[in-house]
Amino acid sequence: MTDTGDPAPPILDVPIGIAATGTRRESDSLGEVEVPADRYWGAQTQRSLKHFAIGRDRMPKEVYHAYGYVKKAAAAVNTKAARLPAWQGGLIGRVCDEVIGGALDTEFPLYVFQTGSGTQSNMNVNEVIANRCIQLVGGTLGTKRPVHPNDHVNMGQSSNDTFPTAMHIAAYSMTTDRTLPALRRLRDAIQDKASRWADVVKIGRTHLEDATPLTAGQEWSGYAGALDDAIDEAEHATAGLLKLAMGGTAVGTGLNAPPGFGAEVAAELASMTGAPFTTAPNKFAAQGTLDAMVRGHAGLKAVAVTLFKIANDLRWLGSGPRTGLHELILPANEPGSSIMPGKVNPTQAEAMLMVAVQVIAADVAVTMGGAEGNFELNAFRPVLISNYLHSALIMADMCDHFRQYMIEGAELNRARLAENIDRSVMMVTALSPLIGYDRASIIAHHAIDHDLTLKQAALANGVGEELFDRVVDPLALTRGGSADMSSTPRTAGGDPRQ
Repeated sequence: MTDTGDPAPPILDVPIGIAATGTRRESDSLGEVEVPADRYWGAQTQRSLKHFAIGRDRMPKEVYHAYGYVKKAAAAVNTKAARLPAWQGGLIGRVCDEVIGGALDTEFPLYVFQTGSGTQSNMNVNEVIANRCIQLVGGTLGTKRPVHPNDHVNMGQSSNDTFPTAMHIAAYSMTTDRTLPALRRLRDAIQDKASRWADVVKIGRTHLEDATPLTAGQEWSGYAGALDDAIDEAEHATAGLLKLAMGGTAVGTGLNAPPGFGAEVAAELASMTGAPFTTAPNKFAAQGTLDAMVRGHAGLKAVAVTLFKIANDLRWLGSGPRTGLHELILPANEPGSSIMPGKVNPTQAEAMLMVAVQVIAADVAVTMGGAEGNFELNAFRPVLISNYLHSALIMADMCDHFRQYMIEGAELNRARLAENIDRSVMMVTALSPLIGYDRASIIAHHAIDHDLTLKQAALANGVGEELFDRVVDPLALTRGGSADMSSTPRTAGGDPRQ
């Protein structure tokens, strides 16, 4: 339905806002509903507010901003095809810009826990855009004339294809605009430390026990490398969100949408957002499943696992200052105790661990919601997009805080590292190819049992000092390889393997 026969009304310059009190009557297919007179939403939004006032979780504003793009793109396509008159399509597009920019955020009050298709949020958008359009042409709100929420704003669309389209736009935008850049900034800050500390030797640990040496730079390069891999996987998973369900309408067949509508809208969305959105090749998959969302969030979960490991390592390396490992000196951002003066805690690491746990937990909801879709529609969309956007946002914020308030200010406790090198026993491993595993084991246990340095224990067990000094070189041991046995001099005890 279009109003192509009606002359174009003058478009007024009316600021956002309705100077009214009390209520007005709006209607939907079930009848009339009293709606606050100072709000743009209509009957279906008001019904949802009544029936789904569940908790405090509201549909994220990013979904509505994405919906602004969806409605604007649809209006543009419908206008080009003369299904909407130019004035009407342009007016809808103008209001969509207000939605995209957040100027109408207070008009989108619905809760996350609503109809699983997202129909009520779709209609919330349709009603707000229609009534704002009506206001801009001097009409009467609630009359649905000359702009109708279903016939005009929702033309060629269904909640079943527009809501997953908005989900993909919102999730892709959040992840690429905020999460991935924050992860890259964190990775770069960690790599900077790895480069600075490339030749600072420390003792490694396996099974929480002393191991052979490596450099602090090598250890931190492992953190940077792990983030490189995690970021690559997250980027790949996020790219799956570029395929849009738009054009499938109710069940994927495209009923009531003109041929090519989905592809044309996707092209408009790509032009408007700058992201390479395309139409999903199979609308039945795009609407009957949320698999792309599940895979996208799984990428975030995988990153959370990597972040957890890094943060957990660093808080232990910074433990102390007297009775812990205290290999790292962490920034003192705030007092750590209300009762113990002078205490400083690794709070940024603790916050990162909590964020990682939250993202991992959210992945359970996303996974279960993705698995529970039935037939031609997955009815768990609102809870999926709420969890996805929450995960992407807190991960982005946490990465920037972790980088700024912990990584960039972290320093090595070089005195402790040197002390640990001096007291290390596991560097006996370098002697093992020369004197044999069993003899090296005897030296290690001798050092531990008698509280000796490794060199003292080695000399006490017949290893020559020149051999020890040449073979047990901490920095050289971080470069890999083994001692050249062919050039090894004999010790006082004869064959070095004896």
